[in-house]
Amino acid sequence: MHTIEQLQSGELAGVSQLYLKQGLSEFPLEIIELADSLEVLDLSDNQLIDLPDSFAKLAQLRILFLTNNCFETIPAVLAMCPKLEMISFKSNKLQQIGEQVLPDNTRWLILTDNQLTSLPEDMGRLHRLQKLALAGNRLSKLPESMANCRALELARLSANALTSLPNWLFQMPKLSWLALDGNPLNQAASYQALPSDEVNMPLINLEDIEFKEVIGQGASGVIYRAKWIKQPKELEGTDAYIAVKIFKGEVTSDGYPKDELLNCLQAGQHDNLIKVVAQINQTDTLGLVMELIPSQYANLGLPPSLQTCTRDTFTDDSSFTLNSILMMLKQMASGLNHLHRHQVSHGDIYAHNTMYQGADVLFGDFGAATNLQKLPLLQREAMQSIEVRALGCLIDDLLAHCLQAESASQAVLTELTALRAACMQPDLTLRPRFDEIEVLLQQYIERVEAEKTVA
Repeated sequence: MHTIEQLQSGELAGVSQLYLKQGLSEFPLEIIELADSLEVLDLSDNQLIDLPDSFAKLAQLRILFLTNNCFETIPAVLAMCPKLEMISFKSNKLQQIGEQVLPDNTRWLILTDNQLTSLPEDMGRLHRLQKLALAGNRLSKLPESMANCRALELARLSANALTSLPNWLFQMPKLSWLALDGNPLNQAASYQALPSDEVNMPLINLEDIEFKEVIGQGASGVIYRAKWIKQPKELEGTDAYIAVKIFKGEVTSDGYPKDELLNCLQAGQHDNLIKVVAQINQTDTLGLVMELIPSQYANLGLPPSLQTCTRDTFTDDSSFTLNSILMMLKQMASGLNHLHRHQVSHGDIYAHNTMYQGADVLFGDFGAATNLQKLPLLQREAMQSIEVRALGCLIDDLLAHCLQAESASQAVLTELTALRAACMQPDLTLRPRFDEIEVLLQQYIERVEAEKTVA
């Protein structure tokens, strides 16, 4: 973090990254003097309402964070920044976006938690757009031109005013992570509520739990290690130690916490889903009580970086045997097949949302999940194809960290590589389904193990 005094004294001359959070109500013009070097500018948590015309001189600027300020519209000067590709106006007061305002190079656009009722009709010119965060606005439709945003991979459209969704959205060739819940979507004629575990899920009070340390934190809430003070009768005899996720009350980058709670309950139980054992649903607190994951489990990957945009990152020493990769992927495919049978899409299939120990995996985090019962049948089916591409991306990531396979396993490795390509191919109708993928992965596992026995 830098200070305005450092900026004004010239101490920051030549910096490539600048972070100023000091309640600023006016843009410091000294920033323009950094035009030759400045690539990342973070002015979040201030009180800015506009940018000067001279902002266009920041010719090297690639990343701009203006989260939690007071902008009511996006300044037109941004379009004049030739290298600007990542923009955040999260949690401002945006009511509209003018035409020709967003830079042509925009790759990552964060407009979460504003008051937008529409998007500019020229959105379709953003041919590099990969990541689009629009949760928590008042959008009632999407511009038809967005069908031209063929590079789009991640879209958060939750918590808006969308009553229906265009079919072109479900045919985007690279879309892999899509969140839609929290919209008043028209229910298809075939809509029929599925049985939910919610009715059988114990409802407990905060007073029943003793909270320990924080063990995780995400966009939608905080996870604590905790201990039962008063265990529900339904859970008597189970482990006294638990994990408790307390949801944040406001809209998140993925949507509403209440939708995450409902989707998690609808998803039901599966060996590879983090097991939910109770719910907290009090006037001012929503939460989930889960089995505590053994400490031996670790995150399979790390979140995307500013450079990778939509793709996970991994530590330099990440490596996995082919057999471990196959077993983990088979469990993921099984869990995802289960979710879609329960009419829930996950929306956030990533290694960083997956816990693993050896070749065993557990995943949860339903913040970006969608209740598929609210969509017409063809869009529901397309949602599975979209999530299959996300699994393809995971296959791709794990293959990049695969230890050299035994020569006998090269044929399986070649077939897994072909499966990755099939999952990621542009034509959604030709992608395999999760049940097919699960069967194929089981066959690969059996072949590798048979080859080991022969050897």
